Amino acid sequence: MTAAIRPRRSLLFVPASNVRALEKARGLPSDAVIIDLEDAVAPAAKEAAREQARAAIARGFGGREVALRVNGADTPWGADDLALAASVAPDAVLVPKAASAEAVRDIGWRLDALGAPARVQVWAMIETARAVLDADAMARTALEPASRLALFVIGANDLARETGVRVWAGRAALLPWLQQVLLAARASGLAAIDSVYNDFSDTAGFAAECAQGRDLGFDGKSLIHPAQIAAANAAFGPGADEIAEARALIAAFTAPENAGKGAVSFEGRMIEDLHVAIARRTLALADAIAALHHP
Repeated sequence: MTAAIRPRRSLLFVPASNVRALEKARGLPSDAVIIDLEDAVAPAAKEAAREQARAAIARGFGGREVALRVNGADTPWGADDLALAASVAPDAVLVPKAASAEAVRDIGWRLDALGAPARVQVWAMIETARAVLDADAMARTALEPASRLALFVIGANDLARETGVRVWAGRAALLPWLQQVLLAARASGLAAIDSVYNDFSDTAGFAAECAQGRDLGFDGKSLIHPAQIAAANAAFGPGADEIAEARALIAAFTAPENAGKGAVSFEGRMIEDLHVAIARRTLALADAIAALHHP
């Protein structure tokens, strides 16, 4: 990893139909904003929301990554949403209910045909049983030269609705599926974002689920309320102690007296190149967060 890594600790969903929320999001400390044209917007408000999304993306969000969640290609609004994305060029197009490699490829091809700049990524929501089963096939499209796929977002609400699992604290029923999607993402070099937590008033439960998502290996969490940003940022970003340890570990491994050694003793344990790589990624993430929020 390099210092060019993008922080994605907190991805805040903002309804495109809510002008006040869009404006407020410009001053919030989330790493990214997802402007939502899909679930958060009623059918009668889709057209107006599309124009509000256009204006919001044109104004920008202070260097934060901006994604546009479009309606599905099989809906009456999908084609117009994708045309909007091609014209305003957000950082990413978030595709709901992605379910096959062919569907992911199709979004990339359509963005190409619409003239979207090459920098516009495709993010895919994994929120159906079929998507979980085919996550690896979808992720592998990222290895194709023309692919725009860069990230998976877990959609646990729809996944639970479709499968009938009951989601209690700890998400035991979902864990095998979360891990399957995460492995598929990592095998093809994709980022992976954990699902939303519905009860934004439950601060303790949310913090616990953030810690779980971090330990599973997710890069960050998608959010439904600004009150969740601080906890997500704290969980998925390196703390002061972690940063200090990373610096000390690199210093120890690269000290002149350790030159040429494959393994070095550090604070009672043995470290090697892989530990240095992890430490360097920690520092790169810390630097990227500082650059994003304190330019």
